[in-house]
Amino acid sequence: MFSHFSNEVDGQLKFYQDYLPLVDKTLTTDDILAEYTDGYLNGNLLEFKVVINDINSVLFQAIKYLSARRIKGREIPKNILLVSLTNQKVYIFSSEDYLSDIEKVYFGGASLKNSGFSAGNPIETLEYGKSQFDESRLISLLRSKLYTKINIDENCIVGWAERFYRENKGAKKSDFIGDYTGKVKIIGEIRKPEKLKDFINPYVGETNAQFQYLMDKLNDTLQKKNLGAFYTPESYVNKSLELVRQAIQRVPTGNDYIILDRCAGTGNLEKLMNDEELSHCVLSTVEYYEYKVLLELLGDKVRHIIPPTEKEDTFNMGLVRGANALSYEYVNNEIIQRYLNDPNVTIILYENPPYAETTSIEHQKIRAGKSASTWKKSFLVNEMKKEVKGTATNDLGNVFIWSAFKYYLRQPTDSYIVYSPVKYWKAQHLVNQKFLDGFAFNRKHFHTNTDAMIMCALWSKEELSQDILDLEAYNIDKEGKLLPENKVLVKRIFSTYSQYYFDKRQFSDDKNNGLQLGLNGKEYEGKTKRITSLFNSNILGYMAVYSSGFDNPDLHSTLIRAGRYDGHGFFLRSDNFLEKLPMFAASRYITYNRHWTQRANIMKSADGSERFNKAVSNNKIEQELLKILLFTTLETQNHMRSLYGSDGRFYRNELSLDNSNGDTLATVKLAKLKQNPKETALFEQWQKVLSEAKKQGTTTLN
Repeated sequence: MFSHFSNEVDGQLKFYQDYLPLVDKTLTTDDILAEYTDGYLNGNLLEFKVVINDINSVLFQAIKYLSARRIKGREIPKNILLVSLTNQKVYIFSSEDYLSDIEKVYFGGASLKNSGFSAGNPIETLEYGKSQFDESRLISLLRSKLYTKINIDENCIVGWAERFYRENKGAKKSDFIGDYTGKVKIIGEIRKPEKLKDFINPYVGETNAQFQYLMDKLNDTLQKKNLGAFYTPESYVNKSLELVRQAIQRVPTGNDYIILDRCAGTGNLEKLMNDEELSHCVLSTVEYYEYKVLLELLGDKVRHIIPPTEKEDTFNMGLVRGANALSYEYVNNEIIQRYLNDPNVTIILYENPPYAETTSIEHQKIRAGKSASTWKKSFLVNEMKKEVKGTATNDLGNVFIWSAFKYYLRQPTDSYIVYSPVKYWKAQHLVNQKFLDGFAFNRKHFHTNTDAMIMCALWSKEELSQDILDLEAYNIDKEGKLLPENKVLVKRIFSTYSQYYFDKRQFSDDKNNGLQLGLNGKEYEGKTKRITSLFNSNILGYMAVYSSGFDNPDLHSTLIRAGRYDGHGFFLRSDNFLEKLPMFAASRYITYNRHWTQRANIMKSADGSERFNKAVSNNKIEQELLKILLFTTLETQNHMRSLYGSDGRFYRNELSLDNSNGDTLATVKLAKLKQNPKETALFEQWQKVLSEAKKQGTTTLN
């Protein structure tokens, strides 16, 4: 008996309609269609074809799916079922027989380039359309929940770590990768599986050296926030060594020198150094399992590791006692002080400091904020706050940078090579020393998902005021090689929007009983209220455009009809709103300019306020302001809306193109716009959208 399907999808759906109710009535096709496959059902991976002509290539496609699944930390079904729909046959393979292939890494689409793979014979073939026995056997297989145990390696350990922490709240790094070496023997899940015992084999490596470049990814969630550690890719390490060697050339004749890295991790920055350079290194890392790998890999090559050996009390809740670079104890460490107090020793700091900002979106997502950052209570942070005011102390990386110049660099020939986003120099002015050389690198390659600029700079101890830095920019290609790009200029900024542009006027007829709205423009129902929300007939809305950077543009650029519950902005008034809208438009810049050299480099400032205000007063930029008004009305992050408030008032959205109930302030102003073809097309598209919305019965309040 043969079935005829015009396409694979129709046959797949018919198969599931017939058999899913016999396997588990609670399941739907949405439950089992995952990861771009034809379905995972209990301990089975299913792959459908209208007709299977080349069983080898179809099996290879399934193997690629399982490879990707292993990397993501997901269990591997024991059975691979290849279904030939037309002749109603199922070819059954055991994933265990192909484990060595599954544990390889494949690139590109799973359905591509599958010819040439040679498989063994299926362990079973079922003709479910002809034989009731075979059909019954198929149903039994679909009900089975057996899995093939995989081997942990560097390609999949991150996925399994994330799963372990996700499923075991409160678990620590030691619970996952703890080994048999050292003074503290906490045997982790990978070596003695319990939670994952049905899915992974015990890892037999004596130490964790195999995972040295992934240690930052293996921290538990809270520790990631506290430590803020990021991996440095090898291509960038090699390039930054050019700066280290420039620093070594600056060492006065006859001087000794040390290369101090207070956040060395597993020695990633040092791995490409020659033996002579390594012999000058003084390294430390605060995370215990990184410390053990550091000792194993570089303990016999570098001058010092702090602490030199592991003692009974070295392990301190997953950290290394005596290695916390933010502590008073570390700053006064006798090994380091010996060199600092010797005028014949030149100090070179070489670091990729941890990045953890207490106001960042990552902290907000785990609802932790400052409470998740124990480093905020450290000695160095308290000392830094005595000299540095503002938000700069919220960034862990800034603490390292500030302390480098405060406590370690003493002479003009001392040097600091540091990886960090540029805002410490550009906006926060933490460093006013001489810039000698530097590079721009793409943050995406540092085990993050963000295309943004990281500066690797070589600083001298010498004082020098500079307003522009010139950086060579390098991306990394798919082969891991450096990809030179155009040079990048980094220009310092000196003022903020709030200092010069925010409307801080108060009117005698302002009422203190206006609505408070959330970021989505709807009435706020929470308890946290940080502003007195005003009402006045001249108030069009509320604009919050704060932070000089674009790390979280949707949070830091808000336009709503009434006061934002947590403030950070000003009330937009009808008499001058046009000249205020450029702040909102500029805050959306990174949404439309996503090249990695733009993000974390281009920033917002009021440095041009004098020229801007003069142009406004002379009416020289009227058309530009109207273009910005048009942009604002159409921008998705504009959450202004008409609404009836709980205060009994009707709040009309005046910055809308919907004039169904009469002109808005926006439509009146935009009548003066001298439209170019693109702007005309935008108006026409808006009319189509509005017309379609009305057909769908969407209510308008304008």
